Amino acid sequence: MSGQPGVGPVEVAAAVILRADRQFLLARRPPGRVYEGYWEFPGGKVERAESIRTALARELREELAITVTCAYPWITREYVYPHAHVRLNFFRVVGWVGEPTSREAQALSWQSVESLSVSPLLPANGPIVRALALPPVLAITDASERGERALLAQLDRALERGLRMVMVREKQMPKQRLHALASAVRVRCKRYGALMLVNGDDAQTRDLGGDGVHLTAARLMAARSRPDFAWCGASCHDEIELAQAAELQLDYALLGPVRPTRSKPAAVPIGWERLGRLLQGYPLPVYALGGMQLDDLRAACMAGAHGLAMIRGAWSAPPDQSFPSDWLGSDCASGMR
Repeated sequence: MSGQPGVGPVEVAAAVILRADRQFLLARRPPGRVYEGYWEFPGGKVERAESIRTALARELREELAITVTCAYPWITREYVYPHAHVRLNFFRVVGWVGEPTSREAQALSWQSVESLSVSPLLPANGPIVRALALPPVLAITDASERGERALLAQLDRALERGLRMVMVREKQMPKQRLHALASAVRVRCKRYGALMLVNGDDAQTRDLGGDGVHLTAARLMAARSRPDFAWCGASCHDEIELAQAAELQLDYALLGPVRPTRSKPAAVPIGWERLGRLLQGYPLPVYALGGMQLDDLRAACMAGAHGLAMIRGAWSAPPDQSFPSDWLGSDCASGMR
């Protein structure tokens, strides 16, 4: 990797190689390399006249002796090291042929977010590991429409089938009823190790015991700093709001509506193609929102989204359909995507 701070950025293709058990592969930089001994996601510099996807496939073939068959564009992070200004284009690699094998004297290690056992990580890689802690699906409550009892019964079934992230969003619910609902949701989420976010202000989020806060687009644009919570996300509809979420260094964003939706019938859907354009080069994980169903996860990932955010789609999923815990590694069709 070459370049000088202020001259770059040097384009880099980086691979988050994911197994079905959500473990990911890290490589340790060998002796004689800049930052030797540091751990990083595999990849390398994009050569002249080479696409980022082509560079990804070439680097993994050269470094790890694997052939990529399925890779989803994900997030892009820039970082200025003392020796180079780099732009890291991360892909989630969920399909490959061969067993990853060191071909450049680098040590390899399969790791998980819950028990990361290697260090130090290259500084630019820390936010990527944190992003991997976010599940593929975010479910949003609609108890005001559905009824609390029905919503909690469907939440129980969804958690049993793999749901691991829930947002409490009840704008019109009286305070006492909202407290009771949030308490019931929180107990259920803790039982399954799921995150509970609150769509509200800071005080309400603390009062309801949320693991994090979700900002409306209006609150996002009014904010001057990141709220002081472990997890923080925001609703976005365009480039300006996405830029503000990135400026505040939030953990994720929702973007939509992708399709027509009953909750916002007057909103113009952005569609998959524009979603993909908006996500090119974006540094945060983004959930596609608006008319989504679980079967849309593959399309969302192909557009560069982290996953899906759903209201009705979460609670009306067929009882035999599981909420995915990984990014489609086991059923990926052959062919580099």
